[in-house]
Amino acid sequence: MKLVDEYRDSDVVARLAAGIRRTATRPWTLMEICGGQTHSIVKNGLEALLPPGIELVHGPGCPVCVTPAELIDAAVAIAARPEVIFTSYGDMLRVPGSRGRAEGPAALLDARAAGADVRVVYSALDAVQIAAANPGRQVVFFAVGFETTAPGHALAVLQAAALGLENFSILVAHVLVPPAIDALLGSPECRVQALLAPGHVCTIEGSAEYARLSARWKVPIVVTGFEPVDLMEGILMAVRQLEAGQARLENQYSRAVRAGGNAPARAAVERVFEVTDRPWRGLGMIAGSGLALREPYRKFDAVARFGAGPEPVQDDGACISGLILQGLKKPHECPAFATLCTPEQPLGAPMVSSEGACAAYYHFGRKV
Repeated sequence: MKLVDEYRDSDVVARLAAGIRRTATRPWTLMEICGGQTHSIVKNGLEALLPPGIELVHGPGCPVCVTPAELIDAAVAIAARPEVIFTSYGDMLRVPGSRGRAEGPAALLDARAAGADVRVVYSALDAVQIAAANPGRQVVFFAVGFETTAPGHALAVLQAAALGLENFSILVAHVLVPPAIDALLGSPECRVQALLAPGHVCTIEGSAEYARLSARWKVPIVVTGFEPVDLMEGILMAVRQLEAGQARLENQYSRAVRAGGNAPARAAVERVFEVTDRPWRGLGMIAGSGLALREPYRKFDAVARFGAGPEPVQDDGACISGLILQGLKKPHECPAFATLCTPEQPLGAPMVSSEGACAAYYHFGRKV
């Protein structure tokens, strides 16, 4: 298939791996930001093709994984209300909040098992349609995601406003990637020397902010796609910069990413949302890293409508997902990995999400 098969060509991957081996003369640590990149790396065994000194660590690029436990608790509380139809992407249903199951529903799936009307949808517009078809019920959509999903959620709010729907609201959990990268690179514990930036996010937002991050922290940043050829070429580009003592932005994913991003999508987000501080699961509060509804659209805010303000809570002490999301630990280094924590009984969100690093290691047999 055009634009797919050629980016999975094993011969091209092998040539790129050989180029990395020829180029690298010393150890380097690279971080891929997006969970989709992590899954492709682990699934395709790309790390095994790299020279021993090139280490890949996994960043906080999974929006499900970084949604704080207090927002999961708020979602479960709202879903339990008899007048509510709670809608969400499927990944969010098994993410645990702060409570153990002995205390009541810990996740949206538990709430559904207890009788709550929790439905999986494939887009926010599906939730708008449900609201239009059920005027006697309150329909809530769990708006989770990075910059990639924000335009669709903005359009859903605009559609609900155009239809005059009084029974539609969203629980906003949007986070923004560049502020998180900025916080990670500024940490004294950071050991990342180059970054593979998330292609899908940059397709919407463009790459300009990543150029500023590269200049500020003097690290190479390469925007990549998600197929094996994309990732190996991005690694080679980053290693070439590191070996040459350079630090700039490069765009490997030029077939999708432009410097200015997608202008109509950005305009929709700007119209509906404003930037706010946001807590990240495992990382804490990051200034300017989230989105909130602007004043004209705050009537669609589920927290304000139901008075279910999230209360800060502590993550499970047995879960080291925060260290994994910062690239300081690998999933197999967690004592609970594949024992106390499995996809069926997860302690942390990275074991649940289809983009979570722990789930990638578990499903694709990565133990070391």
